[in-house]
Amino acid sequence: MGGILLFDGVCSLCNHLVDFVMKRDKEKYYQFASLQSEKGQSLLKEYQLEVDLNTMVVIEDDKAYVKSDAVLKVAPKLTGGWFILGAGKWVPRLIRHKLYDVVAANRYRLFGKKTTCRLPTEEERSRFLT
Repeated sequence: MGGILLFDGVCSLCNHLVDFVMKRDKEKYYQFASLQSEKGQSLLKEYQLEVDLNTMVVIEDDKAYVKSDAVLKVAPKLTGGWFILGAGKWVPRLIRHKLYDVVAANRYRLFGKKTTCRLPTEEERSRFLT
């Protein structure tokens, strides 16, 4: 079984991230759900996560990862040179998470916000959890 990526469905940056991952995840390892969806909320409860919409969540091997830890789980599975982001694990978590928090806190202002959650295309539907 692959991983699950939970994202803020109305965040433009987050939606671009989903598009980015889908294009580079040639093995179709990841499935997706918005944090706002019933499935997203169910998974947050299942993994006992009390997170707001300011974080991405990755679930793999029955463990949940948030913030920069989530990014570090996804990057090595993408085609291209994105595995290099894995070197970020050598940066202390406190610093990585603080940088993540700064971007997350300003993402709507910098990248915009949608009025509705992302709707997958016909070919993407199999990768979105409902």
